[in-house]
Amino acid sequence: MLFNTYWLLFLLPLALLPLLLERTHSRTYSWVDLLPRDRLSDLVGLLLKTLAVLALLFIVLGMAGPHTAAQKVERIGEGAQLVLTIDRSASMDDPFSGSTVSGRAGESKSAAARRLITDFVNQRKNDMFGMVTFSNSAMYVMPLTQSREAILAAVDAAGGPGLFQTNIGSGLTSAMAMFDRAPDSGSRAVILISDGGGRMGGDTQAKLRDWMERMHINLYWIVLRQPGGLSIFDKDFKPKEDEPLPPEIELHQYFQTLRTEYHPYEADDPQSLALAIEDINRKEKKPIRYLEEIPGRDFTTHCFALAALAIGLLLGIKLVEVKTWH
Repeated sequence: MLFNTYWLLFLLPLALLPLLLERTHSRTYSWVDLLPRDRLSDLVGLLLKTLAVLALLFIVLGMAGPHTAAQKVERIGEGAQLVLTIDRSASMDDPFSGSTVSGRAGESKSAAARRLITDFVNQRKNDMFGMVTFSNSAMYVMPLTQSREAILAAVDAAGGPGLFQTNIGSGLTSAMAMFDRAPDSGSRAVILISDGGGRMGGDTQAKLRDWMERMHINLYWIVLRQPGGLSIFDKDFKPKEDEPLPPEIELHQYFQTLRTEYHPYEADDPQSLALAIEDINRKEKKPIRYLEEIPGRDFTTHCFALAALAIGLLLGIKLVEVKTWH
């Protein structure tokens, strides 16, 4: 048994006061030894003292806040450990490249992503979610957690203005680092949502490849296409002479060399983004082990209820007490 306020337990000896203090009578009698012993009165007197002791005892215990400790129980369900890695560059506030916006005229890519990710999180009851946003650098938003309220608040708060840079390398390394501090549940993935690519140095590429293989992390990349932007699936694209590949195509080719699963998507409008997220929802439903925290029981109300019962019995007995004659 645990208590919220342990020092109040030092007041428990006060519960013995009714046993130590004698009742003061309103009348005194010269001599009552000739009267027979009233065992019923002795019993009632002992009962009154016992009820008074119990009332004080439960009042002190209730004030101390008794409760049992929280427990963690291992469960087996369907889900994954997912880290949402969301681009917050300024271009994410632009509308999609497609002309159809599914009845939401002018909806920006960041607004559609937040709306659909919120629906996605609400559907996933057993998952652990973490979140990283990035523009010129990564912002560590939320560690892996099972709290739906926390991750939904983080998604909702990710809609601030962005900068004109897309540092995907920083966002991905921050996302991978989250898994290093959490026990492996059996299924892990990073969901990268961006409207373009970014160039990463050789050291960053090697680090990501090593982390993803060692920690068994799958990668889902949803590319929100820019108006007039290239397709990462365009196999016939050839850059101009002496020019490097565009960042998004170069990044796509790098992801294809990973030794863990990689699933790319392109979204031209909110509808195609919803289809991509729904496909991830289907793929990431694998048996996982997770710990569910069961809160301890609070016995404060029980203590005060027992104290009230004892006081009520005391008052009831007081009402039937034989009055002293005048």
